[in-house]
Amino acid sequence: MTVSRRGKRARTWVRDDTEQRGIGQTVSRRTIFKLGLLGGIALPLSALGQPADRMRPQPGDRLVFEEGPNQGELVRPELLDLNQKPVSALAQDPETEVLRDGSRLNRVMITRIDVDAMGERYRGNVAAGVIAYSAVCTHTGCDVIDWDAEKLNMACPCHESQFDIYEGGKVVGGPAPRPLAMLPLELVDGVVLVAAVFRGRVGFTQQF
Repeated sequence: MTVSRRGKRARTWVRDDTEQRGIGQTVSRRTIFKLGLLGGIALPLSALGQPADRMRPQPGDRLVFEEGPNQGELVRPELLDLNQKPVSALAQDPETEVLRDGSRLNRVMITRIDVDAMGERYRGNVAAGVIAYSAVCTHTGCDVIDWDAEKLNMACPCHESQFDIYEGGKVVGGPAPRPLAMLPLELVDGVVLVAAVFRGRVGFTQQF
């Protein structure tokens, strides 16, 4: 359902887990990072007050099923059916085995696609057909848990936004203002790993 905003002042808010944590530090993380660079000091993210479980998925992390019959298992392509309804997964630090589940913005929805049918510009983000998108709708932040099996679109149950998984998660219906963020993946020894940070902004934009 499209809601008219005629006559109302529009304000845009981008929600991320920094806002949700409500950090009251007098010195921002960005300032600390700059000071570290100026002093020739390499500061790990953990030193900036970012717990490992709240960190965004990091390159080298393993993906773990968060739900379904394979809950808790490492994601492998053969455990997903072609074009099945996406299921949620989380990144896991391979050394500490900490799941990055401290923020709902870290959740991704995964499925297995026909890579040959995918837009060429996005194929480098897929691991043996396994693809991952942020689970958070870019409109008002609802979980994108619905699935149009005929059109192969992920869908948001709140305001009916739809996203084309074969075209980089672009918006193909509803009020969402931008595509879902895509998480690049790679396959190593049969296990799906995070290859790079999210492509696109994770979170949502809300109009008032």
